[in-house]
Amino acid sequence: MPTNKTVRDYIRTIVDFPHEGIMFRHVTTLFADPRGFRMAIDQMLHPYAGMQIDKVVGLEARGFILGGAIAHQLSVGFVPIRKKGKLPGATISQAYTLEYGEAIVELHDDAIQAGEKILLVDDLLATGGTAEAGIKLIERLGGEIISCAFVIDLPDIGGRARLEAMGMDVHALCEFEGD
Repeated sequence: MPTNKTVRDYIRTIVDFPHEGIMFRHVTTLFADPRGFRMAIDQMLHPYAGMQIDKVVGLEARGFILGGAIAHQLSVGFVPIRKKGKLPGATISQAYTLEYGEAIVELHDDAIQAGEKILLVDDLLATGGTAEAGIKLIERLGGEIISCAFVIDLPDIGGRARLEAMGMDVHALCEFEGD
C-alpha cells in the first residue's frame, strides 16, 4: 500500500519536555517504523551520492543510530563523539554552552586521520552548540568536514546559521518553525 508520508510525519512532538514551553521533537517514532527509518537514511545519504566520504561521525546519542546506518550504507567507518568520561583511552575534549549550562564532548585522539573526509550526523539541529563542539574536535585531528546532516532543523533557534557561519554545508530533512 503506497504512503505519502514524509520524514516529518514520523516525528513525535512531546509538549512541555524537558521544560514547560518546549515542544520537544523526538525521533524514536521515526526509528521504530521501518519505512520511516529507511526513508530518513536514504534521504540523508542522497545529497552525498558520488562524494568521497571516509568516515561518518555521530553525535551522542541519536547521532549514533543514524550515523551507524549511514556508515553501513556507505561502507565506511563510524566514529562516535561522546559525553565526557564515556570513552576509554586517550581522548581530546571540547567544552560548549548549553541552554542551561555547559557540557563537554570527547573524541578518541586517533579516531580521525588528517585529510579524511567526514560527514557529521545527528538527529536535531537547534542551537548548534553540540555540532560546533564536534566540528572543532574533528578539525583538531585534521579531518575535513564535507557536510553536517540532520533529520530536524529548528531554524528559529539559529543552529544552521551558526554552522554556516563556520563555513559548514548543512542539510536537514525537515524543519519545525518557532521551536
